[in-house]
Amino acid sequence: MYAQVVALTSPNTLRTRLRPLALAALLLASAGMHAQAVAQTAPATASYNIPTGPLAGALNRYAQQAGVSIVIDAAKVQGLTTAGLQGSYAIDDGFAVLLRGSGYAIGKTATGYVLVAAPASVPTAAATAASAAERTMPSITIVGQAEQGATTEGSGSYTARKLTIGKGEQSMKDIPQSVSVLTRQRLDDQGITDLREAVNNVTGVVGVHGVGPGVVITARGFQIDQWQYDGVPIDRNTYALGNWGQENMVIYDRLEVLRGASGMLVGTGSPGGSVSLVRKRPLATRAITLTGRAGSWDHYGAQVDISSPLNAEGTLRGRAIVDEDDSHSFIDQVWSKNRTLYAALDYDLGPATTVGLAASHVKAHGRPTFIGLPRYADGGELPLPRSTFTGADWNRSLVEQSTVYLDLEHHFNTQWSLKASALGTNESTSSTHQRTAFEIKPDGSGARYGDFSTDFDNRKRGIDAFVRGKFDGLGIAQEIVVGASYVSFTSNDRYARAWEMGADIFNIKHNRPWQDFDTIAARPMGVTSYSTYDMRQKGLYATWNGQLTSNLKVLLGGRFSWYDFLYATPDGYRDATRTTAKFTPSVGLIHALTPQWSVYASYADVFQPQTNHDVAGRTLKPITGSSYEGGIKGELLDGKVNTSLAVFRYDHKDRAVTDYAAGFACDGWYCSRASGKVRSQGLEAEVSGEVARGLQLSAGYAYTTTTYLDDPDNKGQVFSTWTPKHMLRLWSSYTLPGNWDKFSVGAGTSLQSHTVDTERTFKVAGFSIWNARLGWQATPQVALSLNVNNLFDKRYIIPSYNTTGSNNYYGDPRNVQFTLKYTPKW
Repeated sequence: MYAQVVALTSPNTLRTRLRPLALAALLLASAGMHAQAVAQTAPATASYNIPTGPLAGALNRYAQQAGVSIVIDAAKVQGLTTAGLQGSYAIDDGFAVLLRGSGYAIGKTATGYVLVAAPASVPTAAATAASAAERTMPSITIVGQAEQGATTEGSGSYTARKLTIGKGEQSMKDIPQSVSVLTRQRLDDQGITDLREAVNNVTGVVGVHGVGPGVVITARGFQIDQWQYDGVPIDRNTYALGNWGQENMVIYDRLEVLRGASGMLVGTGSPGGSVSLVRKRPLATRAITLTGRAGSWDHYGAQVDISSPLNAEGTLRGRAIVDEDDSHSFIDQVWSKNRTLYAALDYDLGPATTVGLAASHVKAHGRPTFIGLPRYADGGELPLPRSTFTGADWNRSLVEQSTVYLDLEHHFNTQWSLKASALGTNESTSSTHQRTAFEIKPDGSGARYGDFSTDFDNRKRGIDAFVRGKFDGLGIAQEIVVGASYVSFTSNDRYARAWEMGADIFNIKHNRPWQDFDTIAARPMGVTSYSTYDMRQKGLYATWNGQLTSNLKVLLGGRFSWYDFLYATPDGYRDATRTTAKFTPSVGLIHALTPQWSVYASYADVFQPQTNHDVAGRTLKPITGSSYEGGIKGELLDGKVNTSLAVFRYDHKDRAVTDYAAGFACDGWYCSRASGKVRSQGLEAEVSGEVARGLQLSAGYAYTTTTYLDDPDNKGQVFSTWTPKHMLRLWSSYTLPGNWDKFSVGAGTSLQSHTVDTERTFKVAGFSIWNARLGWQATPQVALSLNVNNLFDKRYIIPSYNTTGSNNYYGDPRNVQFTLKYTPKW
């Protein structure tokens, strides 16, 4: 796992100043590199005496004795036993004997070994490695296998053989919708640690910079505000002011994204899709990784990642991660300090049952900047440097998030299983800051200072449980999933704000008087707001898959959803919405052209509750929509490469629009009526995986249009102002051949066409940002890499709630990141 270390560049300077924590990590890794230079490899052969027993423990002991490292998904060896190993073997041959009959083989990575599926042409891993005596040893018996997800950690791949964004593991080819995965290897290669950066590297997805510091995730023109955590859907971005949803990617194995209707997964789901964050699990073997990072704008960080079996049998496994990140910004005076703590346990209650428990805590504080820069009244950019800070010296923020994860998986037999997952999160977000906003007149006047103080506290709870079974009936192979889910979100929010005229955008005052919530609220023009949210969703769902013929599979699904929403303020205002037993069906067809290629078509209903009111005071009925998709998928080179091409259309109706005819009948303003219609349509293409020996590629193109079909103000105009028509996400990494195989090079681009501002009065220019990487596996234990982001120092504005008055953020200028990773023998 390469965490990326950045070196620092600005247009004219290169500065690197190691701070104590990062320095310690770098020195430790350097010492490890020196030690490896003295003794790099174990003997060609060695003698072993590993007894019969659980495969996980045997592999762990063998790796230790052989002096090598191995990364194994605990799920892959859960319930497997081995006849052991006696005698002298070369390292690869010893692994082959231990894995004999398991269906798995050993693969090599730049840092050690990894468990892979055995090639079909090799009946057992030991068939070519074991002597005649070893061939008579008892076979490994599969007692049961509690699957904990198709981990990508240690695979070295940019694709995944299985995804878990649905209910249970599925290959991409067996999902009749567009899906993508950002694997651990790609996250590490690109040095991605922030969710907004992650989603902006996924085909067809835009991670919008929110009003707050968080991200608004959109696909196919629609927000995705429920995110799955290990399969549990949780509401995000429900705050009294701004968008604050953030995630640190260091504790996650991968990011999975499904595009298109997702109601089956999350209930009131977005027609844009669903995102799933899948956390890292304890490994079946002992491993420790130390990572140091250093880069542009005094960016330093360090990480310790330890995993190990905690008993001799390997049935209890643990993992702990500590990550520190300290950085300034290309924007003057902006800085942040972040600490992430993560601990996880997996325990096999029996050969077929595994329970997992984990906890994480994230604390981030610093001096932020909010809502970017304003523009001239005609939409033109201001002649300001990208480093312009619009806040005050006393800008400050604090975010704390504590999360507990719990899951249980039980296999009744090889055909039937139960999976239950629960999650609880407490989050607090506070800030006090100065903003400089409002559109700028030609003479430079027009700006105002806005002083804001926010305190948001919320609790999220969720549980999802399902039974999955396979059986034969009526002469066809069938599979069913039956499950239920419950999600709640409660919050207690407050903010205070006051505006002051006369700001000069070209001479911002950063030393205005210090402020807090009380001082802002007490000002003559100060405004305060106190509010609470209470949102609850319940759902019952079921799917049925039937293999009607040898080539044709049909998928039918449906969900009943209950949704309750309440927004309240202390003065007695209440805004409530309730939806009872809303049914959303889905259907899919998959036709296998060959064992590698299939074509598919799918249809799904969507519903989204609304809180707007009509002239009679009634809450508008939910938006309803129909999603259609068809395409072709390929799973090539024994699953090493996934490809897809899809066309899609989504129509929805009953969207709230302004009811001008009713006049100001709703609290002195216009009411709403449910008559709006919107269409989103386009195509998406993607290829990911090892397309040639040593070449990992992830390339995705999306063409998307979103249009108001019926709206009194916007008919015929663009619906999603931050969705570009054209998007290309590309990243590749190549390990050099022959004697140069310790070196790897990477490069890629994120390209998109223009978008428009929220009022649709000016264009936000498109851009193409190029990045590059150089990696060196100095020894089996030491890896170094250098990433250069925005290679050509492109000046560009990122998608946000862009207006003439605010929310225009510059993308990062050219910057470098240096990473040193040390994986000592343990």
